[in-house]
Amino acid sequence: MTEWFKVGKIVNTHGVRGEIRVISSTDFAEDRYQVGTELMIKNENENKEISVVVRHHRRHKNFDLLEFEGYHSINDVEQFKGSTLYVSEEYLEELEENEFYYHEIIGSTVLTESGEELGKVKEIFETGANDVWVIQRIGGGKDILLPYIEDVVKDIDLENKVIHVHLLEGLAE
Repeated sequence: MTEWFKVGKIVNTHGVRGEIRVISSTDFAEDRYQVGTELMIKNENENKEISVVVRHHRRHKNFDLLEFEGYHSINDVEQFKGSTLYVSEEYLEELEENEFYYHEIIGSTVLTESGEELGKVKEIFETGANDVWVIQRIGGGKDILLPYIEDVVKDIDLENKVIHVHLLEGLAE
């Protein structure tokens, strides 16, 4: 059975020629939206899934704009607003050492070097310099923003979904 991974949320249409506006939640967006890539559109409210093939991709401001084969007007893609985009595992490539897919990191338990549990990784966002991991604290409270840098992230155990970190001064306040 094929496994599918979330790559973004369709937030609106763009123009009248069938483009959709996507807020991406994926690593390697250029790879995810390559022409010819098959994506799955899932509308959780209607319990509906539609397979589409990327015809065109471009970046505009903070959005990825996509066109799909067979969908040529705003009327064709209006139905996709609010849906979620997924990519098949067959489009995932082997990564180099110390590179990870978001889905491998999200949901992992984060522990300090002394073994204190901070919480779980709930999302990842990219900055110009490095990724930032958003840690949802145990018992609530303000999220912790951890930069994915060598000085902070010390060990990643993908099999057990456990990450050991060294907290720099001021990170967990």
